[in-house]
Amino acid sequence: MKIGVVFPQTEIGNDPIAIRDYAQTVEGLGFTHVLAYEHVIGANPKRPGGWRGPYTHESPFHEPFVLFGFMAAATTTLEFITGILILPQRQTVLVAKQAAALDVLSGGRLRLGVGVGWNPVEYEALNQDFHTRGKRQEAQVKLLKELWTQPLLTYRDEWHTITDAGLNPLPVQRPIPIWFGGYVDATLQRVARYGDGWLPGDRTAESARPKLEKLDRYLAREGRSRADIGLEPRLSYGDGDPDVWARTMRGWQEAGATHLSINTMRCGFQGAAKHLHALERFASEMGV
Repeated sequence: MKIGVVFPQTEIGNDPIAIRDYAQTVEGLGFTHVLAYEHVIGANPKRPGGWRGPYTHESPFHEPFVLFGFMAAATTTLEFITGILILPQRQTVLVAKQAAALDVLSGGRLRLGVGVGWNPVEYEALNQDFHTRGKRQEAQVKLLKELWTQPLLTYRDEWHTITDAGLNPLPVQRPIPIWFGGYVDATLQRVARYGDGWLPGDRTAESARPKLEKLDRYLAREGRSRADIGLEPRLSYGDGDPDVWARTMRGWQEAGATHLSINTMRCGFQGAAKHLHALERFASEMGV
């Protein structure tokens, strides 16, 4: 099981030197990858109609493609995964281009985690339809795989029209692995049909068991099995209890997890140094 970290988007600050040092230290500690959340724009809780989301306009988020490009230049082996990129609120061909460029410049170190999101404010700001996001995401994933593997294509569906055109350069990975985040049945079915992996939101393998059983059934229906996909849960640093970490990690490993990310967000740490101190302790205790 590969052990990575969740980039502490809202708590690390904006100092590029601190972010560079974070990436290099994480790599040096032996973590294999970094996962980053994304939000393009934040809502004001005082806006007309109010706002109750977990993030607001005061929550800072570094854009994942730019962030990972910066980190890739400062590291050599650290891999990157968006966890998740809210795909339907973005233009498909532009995502394909950005992901391909990052994959080339990082030497093939990208996994693209995608999801449909929950924030209608972002969809409005990006001029996309919040209510068709699931259906559109399926079409986008199909097109992304074509764009990453074909030098030229002619393609048409409800949302896309490409006439004898293609990306250059193509990515190192053809195609770039696509992982799905989410927990509803529709997401599990997309994992089974199109996915290279699943990013569950459950805190423990025990709570994820019913979903994993459903996923097994959906995979079998597609002629696939869990051996064909990856599984990456997140582990909260929490109160810093190694026994809890070990027990939770063991449960996920027994459930077939291929990757795991340790999340230090919302644990009382502010700034890169405190997050790194926590990760150093985790790496030492868990033998990363």
